[in-house]
Amino acid sequence: MRVLGIETSCDETGVALYETGRGLVADALHSQVAMHRAFGGVVPELASRDHVERVLPLLRQVLDDAGIGIADIDAIAYTQGPGLAGALLVGASIASALGFALGKPVIGVHHLEGHLLSPMLGSPAPSFPFVALLVSGGHTQFFEVAAVGRYRLLGDTLDDAAGEAFDKTAHLLGLPYPGGPALAALAEAGRPGAVVLPRPMLDSGNLDVSFSGLKTAVALKARAAAGDGGDPAKLSDASKADIAHAFQAAVVDVLVAKSIQALGETGLSTLVLAGGVGANRELRARLVDAVERRGGRVFFPEPKYCTDNGAMIAMAGALRIASASTDLSFSVRPRWPLQ
Repeated sequence: MRVLGIETSCDETGVALYETGRGLVADALHSQVAMHRAFGGVVPELASRDHVERVLPLLRQVLDDAGIGIADIDAIAYTQGPGLAGALLVGASIASALGFALGKPVIGVHHLEGHLLSPMLGSPAPSFPFVALLVSGGHTQFFEVAAVGRYRLLGDTLDDAAGEAFDKTAHLLGLPYPGGPALAALAEAGRPGAVVLPRPMLDSGNLDVSFSGLKTAVALKARAAAGDGGDPAKLSDASKADIAHAFQAAVVDVLVAKSIQALGETGLSTLVLAGGVGANRELRARLVDAVERRGGRVFFPEPKYCTDNGAMIAMAGALRIASASTDLSFSVRPRWPLQ
């Protein structure tokens, strides 16, 4: 079965074709990073308008790359939520219009479920059950995953998610948008131990995480290092690198420790890492080392599938195709807990 996937939840427009028994056939993605950079973050109205312009050209590109016609698809999956309401409506309306025109079933997919299952796009793919660490700009969560649709929340973000803390810390240091990747790159030049930061909730006894306090600690260190006036903009490049290194190390220490704790509490040996921050090289390396030392294994998607993309939506739709609907109505869910 060929499933077309459409992703428009925030600032990436993704379209892909996934075929059961074969895997990902074709995918295309447009990122709005350049457009939003001038504003230092995502502007919802601009994001929605850009999705309108991009979806159909990307759809034609995917069909051409796959060598099929629009009538050859069997179902359409779209991101129903969570995300920006206006952006979600673009994908939902186009998917439903295609379903109506072609007489094909349409299924709304949970954005985070797409991320959670994205390592299955690779080979080898993880097998159920496993522990999943979803770590992105808006979410840092641990799940016990028994099967598709069977998710038990183990730990959640209490305030700032890891990705949000990366972006805010990068902004504090004067790094360009998007801040997370820029901060991770700068951290490579930092000196281990030059700056000491706390590991929030490391010994909390549960799997919840909190990074707002860490962000505050970074601000205090930056002001102190800036000297007279305490303006972080006056920090030297070396000081910025040291702070970036310390910040990244603190976040990674917490996520690695909580991941090992989650595996221990569930008795599972497989960990899946997904979401935008899942592309962080330091986090990947540390998780692989820690999990393999206890006899387990870590799976994560290719870096290009860590960010929002149509491939994960098409695959998740294919795995859930039995629940697809031929109802012509549609809705979006900007707030939608995965569990």
